[in-house]
Amino acid sequence: MYTLGINAAFHDSAACIVKNGILLAATEEERFTHFKHGKRPVPFSTWELPFHAIDYCLKVAGIHINEVDHIAYSFDPYLLIGEQYRGKETIEIPFEEGRSHLNDEFANPWEPLFLSSIINAPGQLRDGWPHHLQQRFAGCNIGREKWHFVEHHVAHAASAFNCSPHKNAAVMTVDGRGELATTTYSIGQGQQLHRIGQVNMPHSLGLLYEEVTTHLGFLHSSDEYKVMALASYGKPEFVNDFREIIHIGNNGQYTINNQNLTGRFGPKRLRHEEFTSHHFNIAHSLQLVLEEALLELTGWLYQETGEQNLCLAGGVALNCVANARIRDKGFFKNIWVQPASGDDGTALGAALWVDAQQRKNDEKAFVMDHCYWGPQFSDAEIEKQLKLWKVPYRKAHNIAEETADILAQDKIIGWYQGRMEFGPRALGSRSILASPINPAMQARLNEVKDREDFRPVAPVVLQEKAHEWFNQAEYSPFMLFIYDVKEDKADQIPAVRHTDGTARIQTINEQQHKDYYDLLKAFERKTGVPVLVNTSFNTLGKPIVCTPRDAVECFWSSPFDALVIGSFIIEKEIQNDNHIYSSANLSAAQIVNELP
Repeated sequence: MYTLGINAAFHDSAACIVKNGILLAATEEERFTHFKHGKRPVPFSTWELPFHAIDYCLKVAGIHINEVDHIAYSFDPYLLIGEQYRGKETIEIPFEEGRSHLNDEFANPWEPLFLSSIINAPGQLRDGWPHHLQQRFAGCNIGREKWHFVEHHVAHAASAFNCSPHKNAAVMTVDGRGELATTTYSIGQGQQLHRIGQVNMPHSLGLLYEEVTTHLGFLHSSDEYKVMALASYGKPEFVNDFREIIHIGNNGQYTINNQNLTGRFGPKRLRHEEFTSHHFNIAHSLQLVLEEALLELTGWLYQETGEQNLCLAGGVALNCVANARIRDKGFFKNIWVQPASGDDGTALGAALWVDAQQRKNDEKAFVMDHCYWGPQFSDAEIEKQLKLWKVPYRKAHNIAEETADILAQDKIIGWYQGRMEFGPRALGSRSILASPINPAMQARLNEVKDREDFRPVAPVVLQEKAHEWFNQAEYSPFMLFIYDVKEDKADQIPAVRHTDGTARIQTINEQQHKDYYDLLKAFERKTGVPVLVNTSFNTLGKPIVCTPRDAVECFWSSPFDALVIGSFIIEKEIQNDNHIYSSANLSAAQIVNELP
């Protein structure tokens, strides 16, 4: 049985394909369209189906759209407009009727269009696909009997619990909003979820964090992680303000009060204004009170369920500092966080949920121990393109050893290997890598990627060596928790040690990604350090590179030194009439000195 999962309601449009409970492929639409978070700069594009992502998933499965048994869409509009509309072929929602079922966030002239677009998604799938994708869409005959609208937070919860290694767990989802809920609490058993509580709009920890993100001059639903990084530089000047805004009640309930941020904190920061201690302190205070709130809510959930395992999803679950606080100060023995905790992961959760309900199977067939579910390209495909583009390259005899040699020279590389990651983190398939030994490397990478100076870069470490370099570090393959850098190792890896002494680590083992693991081993042999800097292979405002063309274009338009793509290595050269200077054997200063 094939189940296609789709997210297209808010942002991070994505698709996945599940066969009898096992994930075959998952990817975001932005990987193909190059519009970050799947948002094209045209009206109403937010609600378009992720046709390119769906096409990729069907290609991996080797099927036509008509061979899909069920389609799971991670938003249920009938929770907003009423059950009387469910199952009707066409629906036109009068403006006033649409307004009456919605809260203030959607109280605008386009709210009926938003809901109608989702309700009529089956028609979009049949009629709206781009012509160049006709191989897997032409003749689409998907009836509503195959279509399942899954509540947004059910999809979040299933993306966490149904992918986790646990047979039983407490499950918490926290994000900006779903149809009505913003936070939910459930008990997971087998493949079933029993909800025991929820918090509804307008009370939302996720939306509060978004509003502060906007107040600090960043993009909401995009730059919240920048606020988390900014928080490390601040002081708790405004904790009492945020404690007044966030009020935790009984039974997992909370309210968000008096969100007049301008009245409390003064004018919002314009995007290109300098950061001041005032901005640092707002971010720090918000982060601290968010952690306090999540700790209290998970404490209630532990007492209510008696479970030892906790599964987390929703955009707030991408806050690795808060996750670490729950790990260190909370009651649960084990915490598992969905690596695609944002709305992209709801495509996966919806598919797994519908699969379990339709097959009536309570035994898990799938545990998510890596996130490499996206597109990949063979050496033959890569080399064909390199020759076509007349790109100078060489084939490596030992890709790990030769790449480690380049990294040991303190050079920055683009690393393009295997299937692409699903979720927002680059985890060794589409990464920019560098040595962590030089303390200047963090600033160099931020300059290469045109990132803000305050943002840290993260380390990848051999799983078996993680505890030697980071306090109490263990299996952590998704960069979703921070750990303190060991004091006796701090001087050896200064580039990945944040201002607060922590690092957001990724552990890697041979089973997850052999090429990546072998590179870390080779670098350790050459330097004694089993750690590399790993940041996403992209530049400011662009999605992570997906295709060989994306990688080559990003490489040649960015100031890093080498591209390791499949079995091939490309190194930049500077040429004049008499000389070719290779970055492989000359420093930048030497090259400049040799130029006429």
